[in-house]
Amino acid sequence: MKLLLHTCCAPCLIYPLEKLREKGYKVTGLFYNPNIHSFGEYKNRKQAVESFAIISGAEIVYPAYSPADFFRAVNLKEEKPERCFICWELRLRKTAKFAKENGFAYFSTTLLVSPYQDQDALREIGARVARDESIEFVYEDFRGGFRDAYDKAKQLGLYQQKYCGCVYSEIERYKGK
Repeated sequence: MKLLLHTCCAPCLIYPLEKLREKGYKVTGLFYNPNIHSFGEYKNRKQAVESFAIISGAEIVYPAYSPADFFRAVNLKEEKPERCFICWELRLRKTAKFAKENGFAYFSTTLLVSPYQDQDALREIGARVARDESIEFVYEDFRGGFRDAYDKAKQLGLYQQKYCGCVYSEIERYKGK
């Protein structure tokens, strides 16, 4: 039961990886996040995933960083929540295509652990992408493990970001203060 897990960051990987392994999935991560801004932020998050992969024995695939993918997708649709839906679909579609091309039977995402993400929209987007790409989306509400995973990430000294990832969410973060 090979499953490709879209991986947004190390803290969000901890709990879904554990739960999916317990269910018998052979999990490989895909760190595809063209939304992350700036390049320094991207490098911090990638390095944290690389560190956790060593600790957990997780195999992670790292496609090239391509912020143009994100900006093309959300061009003139930068407002929340529309840009978020577009961004999630972009990343889940890439995950599903990669999974199908590389012999995975299933795909999912670590976004499902975050209490800050719209679970209904993620489930709907995952199901639509699964139909389009003819591969099975594994939906599970992992939010119950969010706090413990972030505590574990802190204990492990893993980088913990302060915003979703895109430049627009960073701006919203500072405007909120």
